[in-house]
Amino acid sequence: MRRRCLGFVFVLAWSGSVWGASVDNFMLLDHRGEAHELHYHTDAAAVVLVVQGNGCPVVRNALPDLKAVRERYADEGVVFLMINSNLQDTRESVRAEAEEWGIDLPILVDETQLVGEGLGLTRTAEALLIDPEGWELTYRGPINDRLSYERQLAEAKEHYLADAIDALLAGTEPHVARQDAVGCLINFPERDNPAHGQISYVETIAPILEQNCVGCHRPEGIGPWAMTSYEMVRGFAPMVREVLRTKRMPPWHADPHVGEWRDDAGISNEERTTLVHWIEAGAPRGEGEDPLPRIAVAPDSEWVLGEPDLVIELPPYEVPASGVVDYQFPTVANPLDRDVWVRAMDVLPGSTEVVHHVLVGLIDGDSNRGGVFDDYLGGYAPGVRPVELPERTGMLLPKDDDFLAQMHYTPYGKAVTDVTRIGFYLHDEQPDTFFRQGVVMNPTIAIPPNAKRHEQRAYQEFPADALLYDVLPHSHYRGHSSTFSLVYPDGREELLLNVPNYDFNWQRGYAFVEPKPVPAGSRLVHTTVYDNSAQNLGNPDPSKLVRWGLQSWDEMLYGAFSFVWVDETTDRPIHDGRLIDAYQTIGYLDRDMDGRAEWDELPAPLKRRMAKDFEHGDADGDRALTAPELHAARQARRRAADGNDVAAAGGD
Repeated sequence: MRRRCLGFVFVLAWSGSVWGASVDNFMLLDHRGEAHELHYHTDAAAVVLVVQGNGCPVVRNALPDLKAVRERYADEGVVFLMINSNLQDTRESVRAEAEEWGIDLPILVDETQLVGEGLGLTRTAEALLIDPEGWELTYRGPINDRLSYERQLAEAKEHYLADAIDALLAGTEPHVARQDAVGCLINFPERDNPAHGQISYVETIAPILEQNCVGCHRPEGIGPWAMTSYEMVRGFAPMVREVLRTKRMPPWHADPHVGEWRDDAGISNEERTTLVHWIEAGAPRGEGEDPLPRIAVAPDSEWVLGEPDLVIELPPYEVPASGVVDYQFPTVANPLDRDVWVRAMDVLPGSTEVVHHVLVGLIDGDSNRGGVFDDYLGGYAPGVRPVELPERTGMLLPKDDDFLAQMHYTPYGKAVTDVTRIGFYLHDEQPDTFFRQGVVMNPTIAIPPNAKRHEQRAYQEFPADALLYDVLPHSHYRGHSSTFSLVYPDGREELLLNVPNYDFNWQRGYAFVEPKPVPAGSRLVHTTVYDNSAQNLGNPDPSKLVRWGLQSWDEMLYGAFSFVWVDETTDRPIHDGRLIDAYQTIGYLDRDMDGRAEWDELPAPLKRRMAKDFEHGDADGDRALTAPELHAARQARRRAADGNDVAAAGGD
């Protein structure tokens, strides 16, 4: 570990960062929609942040100098990023600038200007050098002295940034810690605005909290503290500022630049900026009656949708105060003597503190599927609303099927008994069509030890026209980011959902404002990036090779989705579950996305299991299977097995 001797340190609260100041953590999305958190880089020797601005000639002229510095420290563990805080620049225009000028660095887009304000930025082309050991700013200024306004030198005489990096790596003070930046001025109209001290708590702040926070932060809510008064909010104000800057709260993780969603729980840039500016102004109380005591109250009813038609109570489970609890799979017999149609469902955990998530489905009453649903119904996770199906659709609940739940408990320091209840709301009459559930999955995933960004993907092909209603990405502690995209039969690809900062603590689905038409032959592609490094603070063990498994220390590539077949009705079903299973299998075996699972693409264990499928299904001898071929091979094997059973029983 290097040792540093600093002569002095400036201590700052909310003001802009100068040399020696601690740089507050933040998270921003870059021009490609990827998330970057400053304090993630604990293993870096240094972090360099260079201020970018579209159209600035100084920035463009400085790109070769920046490239030279990057190459010099390529093997030294120095992280290089760029940041754009310009009011006039958008993610799309920054992406275009990066493509035109060959910028291959992440350009963090500071849409609210909150990060730029906090860093004290004034001009583009400025470089900031940050020491991850304490997150202190050790240099700020130009990369070198080669550039000035409307003139430039052939060669730089002073290499300020490189000299500062050398000093940081050597554990000494830089010869020059601060140099005036040369670049285009950045307009920060809200920086140090005295009007922030006049922001009304009653008329402005409390309504923002009601809209974005109080639903969870209320008595008997899932938030750790209740926003019951101004005094409570003021006491937690520094924490509120932190989670807003790092985007941990509110817990809505969809990229706002991709898709439109029902029940969008994201906070707007304007609301985020207003809250942070109010807090940085001292969280003034102002005049007027505090509205929070009447807003932040416990709900009138346990059931958001009213009293259910059917309530299933799961067996009590004793959750210990600490440790790891294996997934539990309680089953409950179906009390009904008739088939019914479900139009909505809700899950009420007995103890919200320990219930991480609940999945609910059906199994044949005579089978033991080991935690695998025959049909999935819905689930619960903190912040997720009850499941309400689209009009004229329903899920069939056969009288002979029983209920199976997957329970994930996370102890929180106190032993409790959980009794979770599931409420079902039923149709009075048979609906027009089935509401279907599917999963894009890949049980063959293998995440190498210490891998920071390991990508896995799979797809589900639709053999008939469909309407896609929602998607839900699911992974475990090592999940970093996820996307869903739709690849159409003509090859066009549309990004449907981008979750750049996946959080295992919030298992949330995303429902389209309008269902997405899916032509036959389209593929729903689900991609997840995993972080198996020590910088992932939730990682149980970075040294492990991680494979598929139910427990949180295992991993999953699991993308759930809901849909209806366009030409299906409840009187005329067309759904073939076994054919869909075949498409699902091809979707995770097909590494090159050509629509076939080639023999050479199969992992060794699967070759042994699927040898018979290839033997019977590969009709054209190309050592590959399509989904229809795999389906036909499986059907033939089932018929053969059924025939053997009949023969063994002495039948005809």
